Amino acid sequence: MPAWLEEILPILILLAVVSVVVWRLPKVDLGHSPEFLRRRFLNWFPLGMTYAFLYMGRYNLAAAKNDLGDLISNEDFGTIKAVGTIVYGVSFLLNGPLTDRIGGRKTMLMAAAGSAIANVLMGAVLVSGVRTNIVPIFAVLYGLNMYFQSFGAVSIVKVNAAWFHLRERGTFGGIFGILISLGLYFAFDWCALIAENAETQWVFFIPAILLGTFFVATFVWVRDTPGEAGVKDIETGDGGVDHGAGVAKGGFKETLAGIVKIGGLMLRNPVILVIAAIEFCSGFLRSALMDWYAIFRVQVHLDNFIAGNWGMVQCCAGILGGVLAGVISDHVFQSRRGPMASILYGVMVAGAIVMWLTIENGLVLSIIATVMMLAIIGVHGMLSGAASMDFGGKQNVGIVVGIIDGLVYLGQGVQYLTLGHMVPTGDAAAVARNWVVWPLMMVPAALVGLALGTRIWNAKPASKTAAAH
Repeated sequence: MPAWLEEILPILILLAVVSVVVWRLPKVDLGHSPEFLRRRFLNWFPLGMTYAFLYMGRYNLAAAKNDLGDLISNEDFGTIKAVGTIVYGVSFLLNGPLTDRIGGRKTMLMAAAGSAIANVLMGAVLVSGVRTNIVPIFAVLYGLNMYFQSFGAVSIVKVNAAWFHLRERGTFGGIFGILISLGLYFAFDWCALIAENAETQWVFFIPAILLGTFFVATFVWVRDTPGEAGVKDIETGDGGVDHGAGVAKGGFKETLAGIVKIGGLMLRNPVILVIAAIEFCSGFLRSALMDWYAIFRVQVHLDNFIAGNWGMVQCCAGILGGVLAGVISDHVFQSRRGPMASILYGVMVAGAIVMWLTIENGLVLSIIATVMMLAIIGVHGMLSGAASMDFGGKQNVGIVVGIIDGLVYLGQGVQYLTLGHMVPTGDAAAVARNWVVWPLMMVPAALVGLALGTRIWNAKPASKTAAAH
């Protein structure tokens, strides 16, 4: 069997098993026609793969950093990532409302094109042989990349809000988690493989090529609503502000004042604020696990299956976490997202403490990191992918995703500015016990996320009429 097939076979098997399990679950009969279901798949699949390759073009920096060695230190990596993630988080203030105004299809095309260009520019810097001032140059280009990347999550949720009913969205949250997980696999394993077999610049060029390919697929197949795709529009049963209630068509959301008004209404929703605060913690924890484990395993020379296949392991864990969180949320907790968020954050608290206690046991630490990735991707897929649609409604989902995902990446930025400058560097980074600050910094974030999750245990979206009042 070819080596490349051996590497992806576990993921293919897992995807097959997950598909069978989801297919066999009791279905919520919403009366969708076979034609609608076929067209919906043709809509979300290319859109979702574009989003997965955006992840590849976002987290490929870790593979490049490992390949470049001392040219970019751990502290430099933290600085570059902090710039990018803060740009990403702040950009949502503009890009969330913009997505509501012009539609998710157009903004996903902007995301793919802009990120592809930024990745080409980062690769071109390495081709040029520039080695002085590489940190500020990469910080600027990575910030540019992350500005366009910030359209991705808003766009995919915006489009799918019109295609999925409230009672299906936990399952969609699982799909969202699968797409994130595939993107992490591409970013960490494919990019590491590229770095091992080609010059470092190809870690940036290949994601750009893939994004260009799926730019075309998105342009050809993706449409914002079922009606635009030639099938019947559906009632989604979600919350949000009904723009038709006493507001002239186009007058409420087409102006800056209207956008500010909608944003103010969303920010006065206590559930949205709590979800955003939980996702701030999710951003801190997710980046602390993803990037620093990838660097930790190289610098302390971990030698186990998880360390050697971190991208694939993240993918499998994320798929399981996303599907379990979404399906259980819909079928056990009646589409309430708070219970699963609380349960998974309990896993994060326990996991961070065990990591702290076993920092010198590479195998145990690797297993716990995997379980924690399952939990945190489950939370993120469910809250950013499903709850944002639930509480924002299809009209305002861009603004709500902007609020929620903006906090995710501000959490990441805080992580890189704090933990990124606290982890060991140089010769000290080769000793596992010097990394004890890594899991310790995750404990308070996990505890806060757990406490906030219990605050929305019973939260479900109000009707549009109630939301308007």
